[in-house]
Amino acid sequence: MDALTGLDLLTGVVPVTAGVLAGAGGLFLFLRRGRGWWAAVAAAAAAAGLLAWGINWFLTNVSGTTAHDLPGPVILWLAVAVLAVLLMLLNLHRSRWPRKVLAPAAMAMVLLSATLGTNAYFGTYRTVDDLTGASTAGITALAPGTGAPDAGTSPVLGPVSARWVKPADLPTGGTISSVQIPGPVSGFSPGTGYVYLPPAYQAQDRPLLPVLVLVAGQPGSPSDWVSSGRLKETMDAFAAAHQGLAPVVIVPDANGSGTGNTMCMNSAIANADTYLAVDVPAWVRSTLSVDLNPRRWAFGGFSFGGTCAIQMAALHPDIYPSAIDLSGEAEPALSADRAETVRRAFAGNTGAFTALTPLEVMAHTRYPNSAVYFAAGAQDGTFSAYMAQVSGAAKQAGMDVIAVPVPGLGHSWGVPQQALGPALDWLAYRLGLVH
Repeated sequence: MDALTGLDLLTGVVPVTAGVLAGAGGLFLFLRRGRGWWAAVAAAAAAAGLLAWGINWFLTNVSGTTAHDLPGPVILWLAVAVLAVLLMLLNLHRSRWPRKVLAPAAMAMVLLSATLGTNAYFGTYRTVDDLTGASTAGITALAPGTGAPDAGTSPVLGPVSARWVKPADLPTGGTISSVQIPGPVSGFSPGTGYVYLPPAYQAQDRPLLPVLVLVAGQPGSPSDWVSSGRLKETMDAFAAAHQGLAPVVIVPDANGSGTGNTMCMNSAIANADTYLAVDVPAWVRSTLSVDLNPRRWAFGGFSFGGTCAIQMAALHPDIYPSAIDLSGEAEPALSADRAETVRRAFAGNTGAFTALTPLEVMAHTRYPNSAVYFAAGAQDGTFSAYMAQVSGAAKQAGMDVIAVPVPGLGHSWGVPQQALGPALDWLAYRLGLVH
């Protein structure tokens, strides 16, 4: 069973086989004799295109599932899926029983391939275990007292790398545990989060390590960083190159549910900004042994989380002076219609919303001690444009900035998979991991 649930859904035999079967199924659905058949196929194709775009419009303007149009390849896969359904229905009309039986099977083959193609674009689920949640279901809760801070712990001025001597028996990999991070000040009710403790954290004479807070995309959940983002693999690789040193990584739930959207702001929806800027740091300081020097703290994220990262860097440079914005937006949003975002979150008060957006805040603030690493897929035109706009504003505001296009990728989890490591390398000196 493990061999099946662990099969790679992004590359290799599964998507290739599904593509071959979908090709055969598609030919079966297309090729049929009868008067007016090709006119019906043409009409179905036109209808599929219109329906796919209509679904995209609904998701961005009505349901609030996303505030941005779906990527072109995803809309195309959606149109293919809709066309397969329409052709299946046409094949049921005035046909013999073999076609009536085979048409739904052919449609299913096309739908499976379209689903895998969409998943491959976003890079969300590597395996069936990722899809079902089994890959993170076995993660145990952080044991009580694990790494509780010593009494009197205070900020350390020098880099941890200058004081660290790697023990001979240090584990080669870090650990991931689930955590519940309450919101006593914000009143926010989050779901399960995660914490990565690097190899050095497991040493008997534990060093005080820097902190990295990461937020996932929306829709999504903190577990996405563990499965889709390959967090452990990335952090273990970084630790291996730095004598076991790496940040302690906190992955909080910033939305409260997989479909929620707090915009990481204090609004009528939730006090998410207070949760991330007050409650999460307080929990970290009271629960874990970490470097309390604020210069050693960073905030990062992908997509929605990337937007959240630049918000934290702009509004709270004293708490998160370093940030990693991966495929973030220009500003937080609930809908493609900015007025709808303002109506739902700020009772129509545009000024109140605008005053909290990173572009507005950075336009009136100087950041001589802040640094932000930006990255976006080179094939992701929308978010690459956001990256250019926001990174330019951050640089103008005095932040140390680097903006990196990730070759061959769109708006997918492949961006954090490829960019988080280089981002940490770029921030390593600031975080005290090299000297």
